Amino acid sequence: MGLIFLQTPAHLINFDLFLSIPLIALHKTKTLNSQPLPSVMDSLKKKEKKTLLTNITKEQACTLQFCFFCTMKEPNSFKRRARISACFKELPHREDKGNVLVLSSLWNVAMAHPEDPEFPSLGIFECMVRFIHKGINNKSNTWLQRDQNIYIPYYAAHVIGSYTMNKAEFAEKAVASGVIPPLLELLRGKMSWVEQRVAVRALGHLASYESTFEAVAEYEEEVVRLAIKLASTCLDAVYVSFVGVKDGRKRQKYHCDLLTRGVGGFEMENRKAEEWASQLQCWSLYILNCFACKERSLNLICNGDFLKQLCGMWGGLANHSSPAGVGLVRILCYGKYGRKKIAESREVIESLCNLSRSSDDWQYRGIDCLLLLLKDPNTRYKVINMAASFLIDLVELKSLGDRSNVGEAITKALLLNKLNKNRRIEKCLEEVWNLKVERRRKERVLSQEKIEESRVLVDLMKQEANHMVCMGEIEGAIIKYSEALEMCPLGLRKDRMVLYSNRAQCQLLIGKADAAIRDSTRALCLSSPVNSHSKSLWRRSQAYDMKGLAKESMMDCLMFINGCIKSGSRKRVKIPYYAARMISKQMDATWLFATARSKVATSDDQDFQAMKEVQVSEGRVNLYESGNDKQDYHDEMRRIMMEKKEEPLIQPTEESRRKMERTKKM
Repeated sequence: MGLIFLQTPAHLINFDLFLSIPLIALHKTKTLNSQPLPSVMDSLKKKEKKTLLTNITKEQACTLQFCFFCTMKEPNSFKRRARISACFKELPHREDKGNVLVLSSLWNVAMAHPEDPEFPSLGIFECMVRFIHKGINNKSNTWLQRDQNIYIPYYAAHVIGSYTMNKAEFAEKAVASGVIPPLLELLRGKMSWVEQRVAVRALGHLASYESTFEAVAEYEEEVVRLAIKLASTCLDAVYVSFVGVKDGRKRQKYHCDLLTRGVGGFEMENRKAEEWASQLQCWSLYILNCFACKERSLNLICNGDFLKQLCGMWGGLANHSSPAGVGLVRILCYGKYGRKKIAESREVIESLCNLSRSSDDWQYRGIDCLLLLLKDPNTRYKVINMAASFLIDLVELKSLGDRSNVGEAITKALLLNKLNKNRRIEKCLEEVWNLKVERRRKERVLSQEKIEESRVLVDLMKQEANHMVCMGEIEGAIIKYSEALEMCPLGLRKDRMVLYSNRAQCQLLIGKADAAIRDSTRALCLSSPVNSHSKSLWRRSQAYDMKGLAKESMMDCLMFINGCIKSGSRKRVKIPYYAARMISKQMDATWLFATARSKVATSDDQDFQAMKEVQVSEGRVNLYESGNDKQDYHDEMRRIMMEKKEEPLIQPTEESRRKMERTKKM
């Protein structure tokens, strides 16, 4: 639901409600003097639309020239268009408290009707450019600090991005209007991460069209470097400047208002900040995708350190619709230079291998990347040593999403390397050959009676193995399950799925996490649909947890819970407590700001340790003996700063400030 601002950022009006009120009434609402603003807000909250309209009609007519809301009320379409065009030219030059109201209204219109050609044809892009320039070129920031002007550059960049996201002709008009230089200024960090988010979004839309790509490419090196820097550091920046600030009063007020639209408190701000930070990172990667698709600036994008960081950029649960880092990796894999650089990074290959054996929505992208690398003679032998042991578990995969015969494609790619001299890889490829070629050839001639006999025998062996598990003979049960799998025909996919899943449970019981992951993955490949067997999902989730792969563990656990909900016959389905505990654990480990939080904590600990060493070397009291170590540390830092006659780096608390004042009086 869209919201627009009135006199202060904390005062908000429901825009959906105002859509039913004549636009001239909007302007009269902001010019009310006789009626206090809280009474207007009370009437809106109670939805007393009739009372509000009655009060408005009693007010004096608008006297402002080029008033946007009065212009929108003009019944004559020709006069209306002419006045809107004149209004767009005049607005940036007018010192009016209501400019933010106009900008927020234009933003709502752009978001609701991004393909409407009226405003783009009347000069809205030129108007937005002037507003952004006015904000970033104001050296003393007096204009930004007045009224609610601090919101205007954000809304202006957002309007540009909204109108250019679907239509190339609008993007062409935007480029002709000169939107790229001011957007670049915001991207450079002239204001804050909030404005960087909408600027990188708008530039990404412009770079995605053939007709406007070259206009962005004029600043190619700078844009690519800025996008790489943003993608790498934006989460740390957002955490340090906003999410990590626990005192809500110390947060930027306009950031809080933009994030929550005045609805919700501290927790809502954090959730929205996480969502926006993820979008900032993913839109930065989107710009890099646009250049990588055209094989431009690959020397910058394929930097080894950045490729390693790409593995951890997954968008989080807040932005699950974006492929994030793996999307860029796959685009790089389509080019020879990109494949060469990716094959040289062990971390990237390992990440792709883990992704290929997960229940992540982007599993197929991980498989695609590995197949592209295996089919290239120049990268095949660098990748096969690690990828073979992962991909062998996927050879019985039939379909994945809209892709069919995925297992066959994996088999062909692996068998291209059948003459590999590495003994471990040779053993893996031999297993693939026996499973997909030799056994299939033998079973083609089996009669239905023979297959049924095998099924009965396999069932007996499975029951025997189950009994051994109950008796605690885990090693013996693993051997028995393995014998049953050797005997079970490939066509009995459901029976094979159960055998693999049961063997995975045995592997878990003896602490073999890697073997458990292999068996549960094979079971999930045999399930119909793929990755739907609940027991195997839960078992693999536990195995990934044992290996410290929090993201993969969480994804499997979420799929397990989803399966429990779908299979529940009752309306109210209870989520198993052990699954809820696993989700809680992995959610904390995979939190979008987990790394940033760890960096801040490490930095604090290092500073504290350094302070302790200073205390010991100077013969003063050891800080660790104090009842409040951290507070003593901060007090000591302030003492040192005062001795140097410098301002403290850490702002004193109210309590310590009062103590210092009492000391001065004494």
